[in-house]
Amino acid sequence: MNKYKQRQGNIYRHDDAKSFSISRSKIDSFLDCPRCFYIDRKLGLGRPSGPGFSLNSAVDALLKNEFDLLRKKGQQHELMIKYGIDAIPFDHPDLPIWRDDIHKYVGASVLHKPTNLLICGIVDDIWINKDRELIIVDYKSTSTSEAISLEDEYKQGYKKQMEIYQWIFMQMGFKVNKTGYFVYANAGKNRPKFDARLEFDLQIIPHKGDTSWIEPTILDIKKCLDSDKMPDSNPDCEFCMYRKLIKNTEKG
Repeated sequence: MNKYKQRQGNIYRHDDAKSFSISRSKIDSFLDCPRCFYIDRKLGLGRPSGPGFSLNSAVDALLKNEFDLLRKKGQQHELMIKYGIDAIPFDHPDLPIWRDDIHKYVGASVLHKPTNLLICGIVDDIWINKDRELIIVDYKSTSTSEAISLEDEYKQGYKKQMEIYQWIFMQMGFKVNKTGYFVYANAGKNRPKFDARLEFDLQIIPHKGDTSWIEPTILDIKKCLDSDKMPDSNPDCEFCMYRKLIKNTEKG
């Protein structure tokens, strides 16, 4: 089956009374290039997808298992103690849904009533502090000898990802701490032998979220979807540049 044929389902229609789901990744897509977002959500032609990162998924699963062991006991992880984070893993019956452990791509979701858009996102973990504030946690995997920071250009998307999760849970009625944490698993490459195993150094990087941009962005997304005019592309969008190059080449 050709996976790149035009999609018929999950397409925005202005006259549909049902809410339309916009995932965290689709918000990223809109911010990256409104034209690509429009072509995807209104015309059913999504960007080509790359292969999944199986090793990253394995690390995520193992970290979830590790924190889940402490979740049921109401105990801190040694990393929390090391970094002075006064919190424990949050135990809630809906956590498997929020994390999409059942692989139905549901996640945490909230209806944005002014636009009738259902904003959703799949979290890695949630902690809770003594003030009963939720702390959004995201797992990341890498392998680098450089100091890990959130200042790289491509990591600005990581910050927005966390801020969307913070906003969703605030809209769901939870108290959410402005500071979230990235748990980074950094695979070392300096061992003399592989021995069929990787050794990871775990560290935590905090991020103080700013959710003020999310509401106006959702309104802009709604305006984009309701328009009959295709929006301009981001001048730096590689997909649009590629399409334009192909079109010009075919014209001769």
